[in-house]
Amino acid sequence: MSDQTHLEATLQRDIDTIRSKVKRMAGLAESALSDSVKALLEKNGQLAYSVILRDQEIDEYEKEIDRLCLEFLIRQQPAAGSLRFVYAAIKINLELERIGDYAESIARRGLVVNSLNLDLNYSDFEAISETSISMLLSSIQAFLEQDADLAKTTMLAQREANRMRDKINDNLFELRADNKIPMTALTPLQTIARRLERVADQSKNICEETLYMCTGQYMKHLGRDTFRVLFVDDNNASTSQFAEAIGNGLAQANFVFSSAGISAEKVTEETINFLKDKGHDISGNISKSVDNLPNLDHYQVVVALSETGQNAFPAPPTKTISIVWGLGQVEGDMNATYLFLEQNINDLVQAIIGQSDSK
Repeated sequence: MSDQTHLEATLQRDIDTIRSKVKRMAGLAESALSDSVKALLEKNGQLAYSVILRDQEIDEYEKEIDRLCLEFLIRQQPAAGSLRFVYAAIKINLELERIGDYAESIARRGLVVNSLNLDLNYSDFEAISETSISMLLSSIQAFLEQDADLAKTTMLAQREANRMRDKINDNLFELRADNKIPMTALTPLQTIARRLERVADQSKNICEETLYMCTGQYMKHLGRDTFRVLFVDDNNASTSQFAEAIGNGLAQANFVFSSAGISAEKVTEETINFLKDKGHDISGNISKSVDNLPNLDHYQVVVALSETGQNAFPAPPTKTISIVWGLGQVEGDMNATYLFLEQNINDLVQAIIGQSDSK
């Protein structure tokens, strides 16, 4: 066997070893996650404790994969595709370790919730867990099979996980307001929903690392030309919903418009009907509070539509642009409010586009 052939063989053997370890760790993380949810749904304390105890095994796997990858870098001094593979493996290893931590957290919170003997419909929790676990399995499959198309498709499901988490939070607030669940249940249930949504986020990250491995393009850098604009008012029940609908109605490919309130109240029927007449269907929108928004610091522009909305402005130092739009003269008049927001949103978008074109 020539030296070149021997080097290629040892290189492939090391890659196969790392790949098999990542596959095994992913299996452990998925099993822990599935069991943590099952323990909640079936009120199975023994299974919950099993998930907690198994977290140590996932941590040990994380250390072993990290060691193998570092040894691979030193021994093989890889380049091009092999270098991208080991870089992706190191990053994915960390994502899987976090998912293991989320599973343990869900198991711990599940023990607290189940000790309260709640009469609760867990169908939404079951739905978000199915979405997140499916994303995890598909993201790992994409990595193992170097399937860029599968990675791209899998990433799209993250928004659905976010939507379901928001729905769960809204339902929990309503149940608490109606005294159907105790305060001691609210926080652990919210944490479980947040952990399941975070699994979807970590799975999306795995897909991004897979795309980097396959294409050499680092996907997190491709979004730098995307402008994220957040509209904030008191309760996300009307005015900020107007602004989000108008912004999204512009169909600007490089803009993402969102809305939230300092608190969250149900979107008013009057708002839904008015916007429907304007060509915006927000009947499926769920009111959100700023506290429940992930990655608030990822918004380049935050627009306050009320005095209390300014509480969402990030504290300096920050690169986020904070803007206040006073609605005093048009407040209470839906049509005037709509026209005011439409004009200002168009002006803002055109200013951002112009600023980008001048660079």
